[in-house]
Amino acid sequence: MDAAEFRRRGKEMVDLIADYLENIEQRPVYPDVEPGYLRSLIPEEAPEEPETYEDVVKDIERVIMPGAASPACTELETVMMDWLGKMLKLPEDFIAGTHGQGGGVIQGTASEATLVALLAARSRAVRMILASDPQRPETDITSKLVAYSSDQAHCSVERAGMIAGVRMKKIPTEQSDKYAVQGETLRRMIQEDKAAGLIPFYFCATLGTTPSCAFDHITELGPICNAEKIWMHIDAAYAGSSFICPEFRPLLNGIEFADSFNFNPHKWLLVNFDCSTMWVRKRSDLIGAFKMDPLYLKHDHQESGRYFDITFSCYSQSIRFRSLKMWFVFRMYGLKGLQDYIRKHVELAKEFESLVRADQRFEISADVVLGLVCFRLKGSNEVNETLLKRINNGRKIHLVPCQLSGQFVLRFAVCARTTESRHIREAWRLITQLAEEVMQELPN
Repeated sequence: MDAAEFRRRGKEMVDLIADYLENIEQRPVYPDVEPGYLRSLIPEEAPEEPETYEDVVKDIERVIMPGAASPACTELETVMMDWLGKMLKLPEDFIAGTHGQGGGVIQGTASEATLVALLAARSRAVRMILASDPQRPETDITSKLVAYSSDQAHCSVERAGMIAGVRMKKIPTEQSDKYAVQGETLRRMIQEDKAAGLIPFYFCATLGTTPSCAFDHITELGPICNAEKIWMHIDAAYAGSSFICPEFRPLLNGIEFADSFNFNPHKWLLVNFDCSTMWVRKRSDLIGAFKMDPLYLKHDHQESGRYFDITFSCYSQSIRFRSLKMWFVFRMYGLKGLQDYIRKHVELAKEFESLVRADQRFEISADVVLGLVCFRLKGSNEVNETLLKRINNGRKIHLVPCQLSGQFVLRFAVCARTTESRHIREAWRLITQLAEEVMQELPN
């Protein structure tokens, strides 16, 4: 959709909203639909090829308006999470429209998803222990709970531990292991903590770490967590979008061992912020942690078992209609269009990597798997810090650094919808020009 069409469609949407408001008194106050009404009105999977904007807009009246407000919001979210889960080829346990006990819910951010999973894991751990030892004080249990994450995990994981009031231990990683958590390291820490009287209950694995896009070995870590009854949450905030491509789907192998999984379509799948998709193997784990049952929330269908009540799957009681934008994007791009978008960004990152490798002054600091390139000037951290300041002060491009094995590293991320090869070449020209200036200023 170019700028001219965007203007035209925007005006049409304003007219659609105005017509709705102008005729609102002709519509029923409360929808006359049964739970599950929406699923039969749309396909079971996202389309392979793009559909037209006109067809999507027509379906607003046919599909959405009969259940306007909460029913449509809840049901479209459940179905869109199933669409996306099938695009990712998630196990059926995570798909709501199957015989499994799981399903998906949209959170605001991956930080929220990590916290929600942690709180659900804490609630489950306490219930399990009390079931075998009813006389044990709950405060004694929670004081001994311990959770784990990689030392490469996003800082929001550590913050989730602070909010939940549980200790969070960081598992060390090594450059030789490509900054991925190893199964043996996790097993050793668990045994040491159990011997010290602690209760391991939660592990946050990362697929596509923030510093270098490293991938924890969940095929090793998952069986350990399952054997120890530890909740394994997978945070794939950035990288998860790529798993819709068959060539990148092996990065998700081991998902069958997870209790929950999350990534952000608002990062790399063309869905506007906020939209952080989270799946759980057992819906009851989330509902058991968050369900409140005051009279003003009761309704005729809440015990029917015919839908996933998403209001009991997150902290917020008021939920935006975030699935509507997923519906538009998935239909207007189609699965193939979204796959092409991901592949193009990976190709552009590979192009940038080749430019870096061809210049003997620079080095690549981590494997380039998707759209992130970690690189640096050969030399001191101070030189690279100076280079980064020059780059960002120029306001032509913007890079964010990281620390890898004590080295100050520059990160080049390809993530804008309109990025082309010419932008990559222009960025590299600017970087090398500034690098030359920095190097000339070094003392002999």
